[in-house]
Amino acid sequence: MNRKIKIVADSSANILELDKVEFASAPLKIITDNREFADTNELDVSEMISYLYTNSGKSKTSCPNPNDWLEAFGDADDIFCVTITSGLSGSYNSACVAKKLYEEQNIGKRVFVIDSLSAGPELRLIIEKLSEMIELRINYEEICQEITKYQQTTGLIFSLESLKNFAANGRVSPIVAKLVGVLGIRFVGKASEQGTLQVVDKCRGEEKTLATMVGYIREHGLKEGRVQIAHCENEKAALKLKAMINESMPRARVGIEPCRGLCSYYAERGGMLVAFEAF
Repeated sequence: MNRKIKIVADSSANILELDKVEFASAPLKIITDNREFADTNELDVSEMISYLYTNSGKSKTSCPNPNDWLEAFGDADDIFCVTITSGLSGSYNSACVAKKLYEEQNIGKRVFVIDSLSAGPELRLIIEKLSEMIELRINYEEICQEITKYQQTTGLIFSLESLKNFAANGRVSPIVAKLVGVLGIRFVGKASEQGTLQVVDKCRGEEKTLATMVGYIREHGLKEGRVQIAHCENEKAALKLKAMINESMPRARVGIEPCRGLCSYYAERGGMLVAFEAF
């Protein structure tokens, strides 16, 4: 009997659907004093960003609860569930609770929860790798082993023009946040092995920022692997970064995507997240 296979991820992945494998997204929420934005396919991301820039009140994010995950799981037999880093969100823990409930209520069905230790485009790399293996009809246990190995070959670097929302939610020091954006200074960081934010450099101006990111990617092993750039209303810089990567590493395969709700909230206008395969 063929088992029904599904990939599920929270909305930090910036993915709404996949071409060849069943997929569902569990939305995170962006909450202000007066409005709540669910990060679904119905969200007008541009309108949300504009609203947040004019909103002087507090804002925060909320991860999917176990029931949200159970709804996303549907009735699949084998589920691969990918979450934003547990170092910055409760999404992973919530998914683990949902996994336990689902497997207890559906004997013989299986859920493999993957802590991406990252966000945005690195989740896309993981999800598309899962999709490739599912299409090749690799068995469940082997996919679990191989995707864990694959995670050791991917990385994430990002540049931010503002850390306001990170600071407001206790993710970075307010002192560090105040430095970013002053006199054109941009924060270049990475996802650490523990899935937390780690400073790589502080750069003044776009040229220095992009050069720093290209250098980091090259030094960390990219040759002919994939690169996925996610940007928050900054396509011009994303295209420029793609050209610089292609010039430095001609065999790299570079894709570009806009950030959806959750990633736009933390990246803020001008921010970019870049995931890459280190091979």
